[in-house]
Amino acid sequence: MSVIDKVAVVTGAGSGIGRASALALLEAGYRVALAGRRLGALEDSVALCTSSERALACATDVARPDEVARLFARVRERWGRVDVLFNNAGTNAPGVAFEDLSYDKWQAVVDANLTGSFLCAQAAFRIMKAQQPRGGRIINNGSISAHAPRPDSAPYTATKHAITGLTKTISLDGRKYDIACGQIDVGNAMTELAARMSTGVKQANGTVAVEAMMDVSRVAEAVVYMASLPLDTNVQFMTIMATKMPFVGRG
Repeated sequence: MSVIDKVAVVTGAGSGIGRASALALLEAGYRVALAGRRLGALEDSVALCTSSERALACATDVARPDEVARLFARVRERWGRVDVLFNNAGTNAPGVAFEDLSYDKWQAVVDANLTGSFLCAQAAFRIMKAQQPRGGRIINNGSISAHAPRPDSAPYTATKHAITGLTKTISLDGRKYDIACGQIDVGNAMTELAARMSTGVKQANGTVAVEAMMDVSRVAEAVVYMASLPLDTNVQFMTIMATKMPFVGRG
């Protein structure tokens, strides 16, 4: 199957890593469904691409099973299959002391980051298992918080560690259906969400320091590379980060 026949779904595609990755996949020839909670932001993403005729903007709250089902039904109705899912949608809670974190803030992060990834992966898995040619690829955004926490980040760090378990499980359970699953762990890509790091972010010792950043397009290029591999080959885990950020040796 040529790349122009392949279909990708990107969640959190209204901004940041999701937008950059959706645009890069479109430029590479994929048909792309852009999912996110804000339809206007998704339409803005589509407007940035010269291949907008291959794009589909789908307002979706990935934490809601009915909306996820509707998203994948639209994609299958429009294009008949799903070859790639980039599970990128996520959120964070305000950086407060662990003992002061409210249940509502905790639950909101779990719903978006973990439950949303599960729901989208399951919906994609079901389509990939049944379609012809069979199989596909699921790429989960783990973040380097899947390896090491920042201060005051319990819900985000816990969900990203859980994403690693989800990635491994899908990778194992998908083998018999030619479904590959890998994880990209991103550190300090310049997006709206991460821009504060370029002006100062709390460190493990309690100080605030400016951190090195990288262009988000580098992440998008890595996602396209992972997506483009034949299904007998998989990038199980990739860490892509600003070279001089304090990750190796953090703390």
